[in-house]
Amino acid sequence: MTAPAPYQQPGAAYASPIPVRRAHLGDALASEWTKIRSVRSTMWTLGIMIVLMVGIGSSVALLVANSGVDTEGDSALTLGFFGVLLGSICVITLGVLTIASEYGTGMIRTTLTACPDRTRVLTAKAIVFFLLVFTITTVTATLVAAFQMAVVNTSSASGSEWLRATVGVGLFMALLGLLALAVGAMIRHSAGAITVMIGLMLLPLVSAMFMFSPSLADLQQTLLEYAIPSQLIALYGESAAGGSGPAGWEPLLIMLVVAAVALGGAYLTLERRDA
Repeated sequence: MTAPAPYQQPGAAYASPIPVRRAHLGDALASEWTKIRSVRSTMWTLGIMIVLMVGIGSSVALLVANSGVDTEGDSALTLGFFGVLLGSICVITLGVLTIASEYGTGMIRTTLTACPDRTRVLTAKAIVFFLLVFTITTVTATLVAAFQMAVVNTSSASGSEWLRATVGVGLFMALLGLLALAVGAMIRHSAGAITVMIGLMLLPLVSAMFMFSPSLADLQQTLLEYAIPSQLIALYGESAAGGSGPAGWEPLLIMLVVAAVALGGAYLTLERRDA
């Protein structure tokens, strides 16, 4: 027979045999890592990004190598831009879905019930997302860059060019994804936030194309130089639109400031609104 449970005096405090401790950021990080690696959207978006970066980057390198064009004095690393540009759409989509999808399904209520500290929740999401995208993008960009340099007959690239085309690209894409995550937190609607982010990428370039008036020449040049695709081109070492806009590491600093401001707005919005 099973021994009877020990008698507990009514009103006595219950002492759990399981150690109780305060939750911390590490717990939130573990939770967000479980979420992001267990949903299909992560596999599909990052998988397609890898396919685009590798497929387009390799194809462009092979086309240039077999075209007979004189590439002496040019860097083959710039050919990686085409795959990265299309891959950035996948990063934007995942950044939005990382938080906005929880609002769509109602899962955000469970998340905030388990962790009432909303700042901690958003911080954990941002850290996990940033590290994941940065790692995968940097590794993929490095493999593509090595293939392009091996296939295309160009001059050897400097250490700074290699660093920007690999680590720099990884940081830029991860920061762009953080910007999308912040927009998703503020809008709380997946389709709406993705639409806003695509608009931020394309609207400056499209608007500049239709500025035919001479009085708008300065504004047109600014839009061409500071649009997100132009910033990505400049990261490879050449200022976009032939102007004196950002080049080298400057686009990364600009994206860092923009993402930080957007995340500040996301923190403020998350604290002031109900789930």
